[in-house]
Amino acid sequence: MDSSTYNGMPAADLGEVSWMKSQYSNATGECVELATLPTGEIAMRNSRFPAGPVLIYTQGEITAFLAGAKDGEFDQVVV
Repeated sequence: MDSSTYNGMPAADLGEVSWMKSQYSNATGECVELATLPTGEIAMRNSRFPAGPVLIYTQGEITAFLAGAKDGEFDQVVV
């Protein structure tokens, strides 16, 4: 992780990054958004609080999470 990026930092402190969200997001903005950082890490924020804190993940962490989600490992979390 770049020493200037840290979990919980304000999203605005990341500077100009391109945030993206799923096409499955609903109209009330209840979704998460991801941005690839210049370091290759992935930032995640809550779209309802775009200036709020972000979590920073490695590409390996996101790859593992997406693989688990595709395999249904987290289906029990959503009722």
